[in-house]
Amino acid sequence: MRKTKNPPVDSETADDVEAAFYEALQTADIEKLLACWADEDDIVCVHPGGGRLLGAGAIRSSFEAMFAVGSIRVRADKVHRIEALGASVHSVLERVDILTEQGSRSAWVVATNVYQKTPLGWRMVAHHASPGSPQEMLEAFDHPAVLH
Repeated sequence: MRKTKNPPVDSETADDVEAAFYEALQTADIEKLLACWADEDDIVCVHPGGGRLLGAGAIRSSFEAMFAVGSIRVRADKVHRIEALGASVHSVLERVDILTEQGSRSAWVVATNVYQKTPLGWRMVAHHASPGSPQEMLEAFDHPAVLH
């Protein structure tokens, strides 16, 4: 178990922690980002196209490497929540703004954030992100159901 140095200011809900997580990405604040995570050794993170990272040390190293080149301009869109028994699972479409030689471009990421209610309040226990596309913004229920 690790000790959180900087708990989010307000972690009364999983949404509070999620907001702090995305704010930490946008400000490249590693301590605030890590404070969003649970104080457990079995927390897990998967970045788009990356392998599975287990534990706070591996997660810290990966975000430090990302922040070494700057903050991550990302916002969560179309959050779908499932809550039950001290856990909250958020399916999120992330819009990531990337600066290219042609100007600002958007990339899409499909992410699942899992939160658990702990004695310290809500904390993230898993973040799993996969590459997406603008078509991801169209939800399956936006289209007629098709059976295989």
